[in-house]
Amino acid sequence: MTVRRSLLCLTTAALLAACGSTPDAPPAGNGFYRVKSGDTLYRIARNHGRTVAELTRWNKLSDPTAITAGQLLRVSPPGTSGTTRPTSPTPSRPDPTPRPTPSPAPKAPAIRLAPPAQGKVIGRFDGNRNKGINYSGSRGSPVLAAAAGKVVYVGEGIRSYGRLIIVKHSEDYLTAYAHNETLLAREGDQVKQGQRIATMGDSGADQVMLHFELRYKGNAINPAPFLP
Repeated sequence: MTVRRSLLCLTTAALLAACGSTPDAPPAGNGFYRVKSGDTLYRIARNHGRTVAELTRWNKLSDPTAITAGQLLRVSPPGTSGTTRPTSPTPSRPDPTPRPTPSPAPKAPAIRLAPPAQGKVIGRFDGNRNKGINYSGSRGSPVLAAAAGKVVYVGEGIRSYGRLIIVKHSEDYLTAYAHNETLLAREGDQVKQGQRIATMGDSGADQVMLHFELRYKGNAINPAPFLP
C-alpha cells in the first residue's frame, strides 16, 4: 500500500511539473514564434511589433487568451520573408494611476448651542444608527431651543420621530427635537436660545426621551462639539 501511494505521488508530481514547463520542440522558423510558459498573446505581439488582432487573424485563433506552451505562432504576415516590423522597444505599461483620495468634507462653521434638555445623555451620535444625541428625562420636562431661530416644522409627519419640532438657525443649520409630549412652539415662531418649545415625552419611542439632531446643509452632524 505504501509503495503504491509513493508511486502515485511521484506520478502526480511529474504531471504537475510537465504542466509548468515547455516540452522540447524544434526551433521556430523565420517569421514564427514558439510559445513559452507564461507568455501572453499581448506580450508576444508587443515584442514582435505586431498587434493582438494581427496575430489572432494570421493564426486563426478562436480565443486569443487560449495559447499554450510549445504552440507555434506566425508573427509575420503570410507570404512575407518573415522580418518583423521595426519598432523601438515598447515601454512597459505603467501602473494604473491611483484614484485621488477624496478631499475631506469642508468643516462646518461654528455654531454655539445650548443644551436642549437637562437630562442625562443616554445615546451618542454615531452617524449611522444614531444621528444625534438622546437625553433621558421625566415626562413633561422642558425641551429648549438650542439656538435662536425660526420654527419651520411642527408635527408628526415622520413616524419614527414622533412629535417633532425643527428650528432653522441659518441657511445652513437646523436643529430637530423629537419624541415630544406637548408641542409649545408653532410654525413661523421666532424663538430665542434656551426658550421652552416643547415638553419631553415618548411619542415614536419606547421610553421618555429627547432625540436631538444638528443638521448642516441637510446632513446630520455630531452636535457634541458645538455644545458646552
